Amino acid sequence: MTLGTWLFTKMRGERVGTDAEGNLYYQDKRVIAGRRRKRWVMYNGVVEASRVPPEWDGWLHYTTDVVPPAGGAPRKTWQKDHHRHRPCLSSAGPHARHRRQAQAAL
Repeated sequence: MTLGTWLFTKMRGERVGTDAEGNLYYQDKRVIAGRRRKRWVMYNGVVEASRVPPEWDGWLHYTTDVVPPAGGAPRKTWQKDHHRHRPCLSSAGPHARHRRQAQAAL
């Protein structure tokens, strides 16, 4: 988090909620007629968009105005838990063969 983000959040932010990972969600205190209130997230740790659960992602992108309940939305039996994206950085990943061929061609 930068100093500017922290200052903007303290001056203009209204805390709306948190998720299971400890990320904090805010919206602008000011209400301007005819305009949407700005929404943002303050990450707990590494800043990575895949750490935002689907229900909070919908709220951040104005898909819904309903703030997700504490503990997350009720899950259906067929739904899987949210797992954040972990990029494959090993040399044995799914695209490793193509990387080796490209390096060999150079």
